[in-house]
Amino acid sequence: MSAYNQTPNHFVRLYKASGYSIAGLKSTFKYEQAFRLEIYLSFILIPLAIWLANTPIELVLLVGSWVLVMIVELLNSAIEATVDRIGAEMHELSGRAKDIGSAAVMISVFLSLFIWLTILLF
Repeated sequence: MSAYNQTPNHFVRLYKASGYSIAGLKSTFKYEQAFRLEIYLSFILIPLAIWLANTPIELVLLVGSWVLVMIVELLNSAIEATVDRIGAEMHELSGRAKDIGSAAVMISVFLSLFIWLTILLF
């Protein structure tokens, strides 16, 4: 059998990877209150962005900035879960990792707010 025939089917890998991604979204929604709030806000903000945007670029900026907040929240949740898995004892580096992840979420929220206000006010 050739080496080519032994490689996994790329569509099977993509299908499995999609399953893992959906499981991650479900898990984050189940266990992370902040992510649930961001999902709920999406039901308001995305239709509002569609209604408010005057150009396709504005729409991309409004929706994209909010999706970025959710992506950063997913990464922050992954960091927190990993740190919590390592151990329950307090450690400076564990606290720092969690604080940095939280700061990344805060900065992404500020960026989204800046984009929304700039488009709405100018």
